[in-house]
Amino acid sequence: MNHVSHNEAKGLWFGLLGVVIFAMTLPMTRLAVGPAADPQLPPLFVTAGRAAMAGLLSIGYLLATGAPRPRRDQLASLALSALGTVLGFPLFLSLALRDVDAMHAAVITGVLPLGTAVAAALVFRQRPSAGFWICAVLGCSMVLAFAAHRGSGRLSPADGLLLLAIASASVGYVAGAKLSNEMPAEQVICWVLVLSLPFTAPTTWATWPAHAVRASAWTGFAYVTLFSMWLGFFAWYRGLALGGTVRVSQVQLVQPFLALLFAVPVLGEPLDATTVIFSLAVIAIVFVGKKMPTQRAPA
Repeated sequence: MNHVSHNEAKGLWFGLLGVVIFAMTLPMTRLAVGPAADPQLPPLFVTAGRAAMAGLLSIGYLLATGAPRPRRDQLASLALSALGTVLGFPLFLSLALRDVDAMHAAVITGVLPLGTAVAAALVFRQRPSAGFWICAVLGCSMVLAFAAHRGSGRLSPADGLLLLAIASASVGYVAGAKLSNEMPAEQVICWVLVLSLPFTAPTTWATWPAHAVRASAWTGFAYVTLFSMWLGFFAWYRGLALGGTVRVSQVQLVQPFLALLFAVPVLGEPLDATTVIFSLAVIAIVFVGKKMPTQRAPA
């Protein structure tokens, strides 16, 4: 029992580290693509380029560690993870951030933990307690209420793109978490990126910006390449494997509010008292939710 509890605690800490890294993705992506009135890097370039560059880093890592090639039965999960985390999420997010600011995107993507938990419960046949689901739904409801408060109840086409990003990430996270039970977490994202290179490398070349781009946009691109697309997954997939996907995914509830906080120094977007209040409330719900029992499938 102590061994399981220790692993779950480690999983939550690794998951939190991944969430902190991912929380910077929204403001940094906004910095990279720029607003519609002042576009910088093309969204497709940001999507493919960050994965291609991280894929080259992954080749070096896999060679240095002598990682074995994935088995044939693992290729489907690798492809599904690539579709969700390499293509779907960053592309839909980049397109949406042309029309909405990072704070708006942060609150909408707050429903990602519920999407991940639902996908994980189906794939891993986990049985979270009723209290766990109540906390998850309550946390997500608060996130949506906050989004409605800031948007005066209105939804835009960009919100639809953000919902597609959420669906993509949920599926990709669960596919990666499944593989993290079979191989080291670091190797999972590396193989996902390497196997994506036949698509991402030529797309990066074809969409390379022909116009001048601000240095700040390249800074945002560098962050989402090194941290959002690579190192963040080292921590995130390890956390999901150690602590259980359903439970650790709830740590993501604090991600939108961390993104709000990061958007202040990075983009100069204003932060008000309501944001702080909602942030503290959601963190409290996550704390309660992680105490609720969750039955895990046999190893």
